[in-house]
Amino acid sequence: MDSKMSFSSYLVLGTTLFALFFGAGNLIFPAELGQYAGENLWPAVIGFAITGVGLPLLGVLAIGYSGSRDLQDLSSRVHPVYGIMFTSLLYLTIGPFFAAPRTGAVAYDVGFAPFIGEENAQLGLFLFSLVFFGVTLWLSLNPAKLVERVGKILAPALIILLLVLLTMAAINPMGGFGEPQGDYASNPFVTGFKEGYNTMDALASLVFAIIIIDAVRRMGVTSTRGVLAATAKSGLFAIILLGVIYTGIAYLGATSTGEFGLFDTGGAVLSSGASYYFGKTGMALLAALITLACLTTSIGLMTAVGEYFNRLIPKISYKAFVTFFTTLSFVIANFGLANIIKYSIPVLMFLYPLAIVIMILAFASSLFHHARFVYVSTIAVTFLISVFDGLSALCTQLDIEPFAWMKPILDFYKSVLPLYGDGLGWLVPALTVLVITGVIARVATPSAQTTSN
Repeated sequence: MDSKMSFSSYLVLGTTLFALFFGAGNLIFPAELGQYAGENLWPAVIGFAITGVGLPLLGVLAIGYSGSRDLQDLSSRVHPVYGIMFTSLLYLTIGPFFAAPRTGAVAYDVGFAPFIGEENAQLGLFLFSLVFFGVTLWLSLNPAKLVERVGKILAPALIILLLVLLTMAAINPMGGFGEPQGDYASNPFVTGFKEGYNTMDALASLVFAIIIIDAVRRMGVTSTRGVLAATAKSGLFAIILLGVIYTGIAYLGATSTGEFGLFDTGGAVLSSGASYYFGKTGMALLAALITLACLTTSIGLMTAVGEYFNRLIPKISYKAFVTFFTTLSFVIANFGLANIIKYSIPVLMFLYPLAIVIMILAFASSLFHHARFVYVSTIAVTFLISVFDGLSALCTQLDIEPFAWMKPILDFYKSVLPLYGDGLGWLVPALTVLVITGVIARVATPSAQTTSN
């Protein structure tokens, strides 16, 4: 029988869940959304909240419901090789390819760029990221309680400072909402929905889930239903807090354009807002807190990625992996925040559909007796669409025409698939295949091939 959890236990778990998700992307993307959405702020924020808040919670619940040991265990229901490849790519995406370099770039953009002239910007980024990732490497190679303790102090301090800043923005806004820009003018909800991909929280949820689930089980809750209920209740706190901060930062961005104009990234919105309301002192305090918070996030990412690949390839030491991945993060960070965001979009357009579908399959698995061919069929059709979404997004980011061999396939998708123009062309085919193959598995003989749960 499950133990009964206290309110304080739910609060601790909710705070932990929030702290796991709250990082560099959670600060800059709502601010950028606010600036570019302008008068269309509210539908854009709602779309952003679905992918930036709802999907991460869904990911945590999916891992708990599936009974899997971790993401590789769950995705191996498609095939063991797929499990390794998908999990590895996801770790690389939330680690050295994009999320970890972004922590250094955001810390620089918010904390130091305002004090450094444009002529010295690249040198400043190089020197800052050298120190930033040097400290990351040092502490990742020697994990200590210091990082955990500092993180526990920094997260509440940063939240309090942000809430004060956002309260000032609500009471005394810098100006009115500006004109919507780009796709925010024609389709703000879908644009905000896709912008939420950039936080990478839904991807990270499939990795972080086991931390929350293990914590719930240590509190005496062991049944699947109990774990789900405890995680869902704890997640309400994280969702509310994330939603409030996202909305506030987006509002700050939307009201800042008249005063500051449009920025290339959202990092400058926060530093400029802090300067506007609290002067240089407030901007310096925000810069220090964000820099240290990004540093603890970077250390956590490098540690998690190093541990995973060390388990995957034990012949290569944890320290070797951490050294390589931290060095790679340093190199990528020096391409600048705008470029990191730009080139992460094609990868996210490819990975997100696969991640969302594996969540759906985890919840539906018992209905089709965990049949492997349902997993294979549904993931296959999702892959065939999302891989072209990623390639098409890459061509867009490179400002080139899609390759000749891609054009007939893209034209076919555009003419046949519902929601394809909104970046959701994979959704209806994936659900259709899931239902058809699921029904077949449901009525199949007991000898049908199944996966273990």
